[in-house]
Amino acid sequence: MFLPCTRAEMQQLGWDRLDVILVSGDAYIDSPFIGVAVIGKLLVREGFRVGIIAQPDPAGTDIARLGEPLLFWGISGGSVDSMVANRTASGKRRKSDDYTPGGRNTRRPDRAVIAYANLIRRHFKNTVPLVLGGIEASLRRLAHYDYWDNRVRRSILFDAKADYLLYGMAERAVAELAHALADGRDVTGILGLCFAAAERPPDALILPEYATVAEDKQAFIAMFQTFYDNNDPCTARLLAQRQDSRFLIHNPPQPPLSTDELDAIHDLEFEREVHPFDGQSGPIPALATIRFALTTHRGCYGECNFCAIAIHQGRTIQERSIESIVREARILAAHPGFKGIIADVGGPTANMFGFECAKKLARGACRDKRCLYPTVCPSLRIDHGRLITLLRQLRQIKQVKKIAVASGIRHDLILADKKNGLAYLRELVRHHVSGQLKIAPEHSEPEVLATMGKPGPEGLLRFRDLFMRLTREEGLDQFLTYYLIAAHPGCTQASMERLRDFCRQKLHIRPRQVQLFTPTPCTWSTLMYWTQTDPWTGAKCFVEKEAAARERQKSVLTGPASRSNTPATQPKLASSRKGRQRK
Repeated sequence: MFLPCTRAEMQQLGWDRLDVILVSGDAYIDSPFIGVAVIGKLLVREGFRVGIIAQPDPAGTDIARLGEPLLFWGISGGSVDSMVANRTASGKRRKSDDYTPGGRNTRRPDRAVIAYANLIRRHFKNTVPLVLGGIEASLRRLAHYDYWDNRVRRSILFDAKADYLLYGMAERAVAELAHALADGRDVTGILGLCFAAAERPPDALILPEYATVAEDKQAFIAMFQTFYDNNDPCTARLLAQRQDSRFLIHNPPQPPLSTDELDAIHDLEFEREVHPFDGQSGPIPALATIRFALTTHRGCYGECNFCAIAIHQGRTIQERSIESIVREARILAAHPGFKGIIADVGGPTANMFGFECAKKLARGACRDKRCLYPTVCPSLRIDHGRLITLLRQLRQIKQVKKIAVASGIRHDLILADKKNGLAYLRELVRHHVSGQLKIAPEHSEPEVLATMGKPGPEGLLRFRDLFMRLTREEGLDQFLTYYLIAAHPGCTQASMERLRDFCRQKLHIRPRQVQLFTPTPCTWSTLMYWTQTDPWTGAKCFVEKEAAARERQKSVLTGPASRSNTPATQPKLASSRKGRQRK
């Protein structure tokens, strides 16, 4: 069933009042890919009455349509940080929004979490606690640099005048919070929770205060290093940071969900449709992408410096059982709208399923080295064998005609897997590439890759050659799609020109997937952008901050001169007739 969005639906369920109301910057899609749907269904399973108000008008009265909850308001900006959803890297207002009816960017306010908190306070004086969650709150949970304001802002908990903030994926934490509030128990010890307090706990590790880090970039670096080092559940300490006259208290994170717990979340019943209340305003583009897709795991140990997944989902892979994934695939196949194609099988990175570092699981992530940078750590013991088994079992489902792996892959993991790497790539090439396979080298130049935390181009070329050889052996017309970034810290105009030459001379491509680096909260790359410093060496780091110059970096690859001088040697997907017949 859908969670209720109207009074009429509440009455049909026999509910006169809700325990929890979830407010979201997205339209309500009832899917395991949508955070408020998962949290809402989970709380219902725990015995609570939950409703959803999606994309309320900050200037209207829609926020009041379900009344006031008994326990708390849960506020999320949606599946994407609202500033990223609303603004391009150049600051222009986006016209489209995949999570809004009709696909038009007309209903999500800037700084949606703050806007919705203010809206609730305006209509419900002295109301029950406001609890912030989702990626917008998670990545803004302590003092952070904000690209759009070009300054360091306080924790969003303080700016929203909220009571609590749950960071990360938060399923276990929100259930604990709901039960504690229902029972009248103290909630301040819940892992994964942030709150404000007049005094700092005596056992807390003290971060430099907001007033200091807002002015002193070296203090900001020290603050972020301490924060980052205390995000692993095995080793994290309680943190405290003075924000004004009070302290932000940052509890250690929740332990990763077990396979059984993650399976149970995906066993919740989802409609995999847009709620009719939102659907009447037009189709929602995101639904086409997620309706018939499968999540195999969460988390990422890649730790790319520009990516926030490690801070939000964690550096430890939390995976589902093969049985659970196959069971969900059968549910997809029975859906009346299913046409035989599973759009994706993956996670943040498709091929991180089926293996983890035993040392990390026992003692936490290493502080002095990374799993994949500068090279793959030998302790990781990479093996794509279970992933091959999963894909083969999914292909046995009678109604399934095609399974795509649309999530990006780490090509360095395939090359490092001497046991099953080649076999996995052959499975992809033969069965799971829909014309193009996504990889993200991001750049070619060593000095830029170093600031990104990405490996060098040698492995990329080896992988390219291997992929093309297997593709030819299978008689298919397929190619690689390369994701590249311009204007990242450390990247100059000359760096982009060398990347252009690399693409021409080594990859033999005309780059199409190029994005400007967008500084987002809680990443190392954003820290470098703000401080213009390499945080590990203390050396100055070049950062292009002038808007026109940033655009010029991108145009080196995408501008008219690049198009006219670079042959488009890779076939277009629409012309892959032979490949379509084989697949």
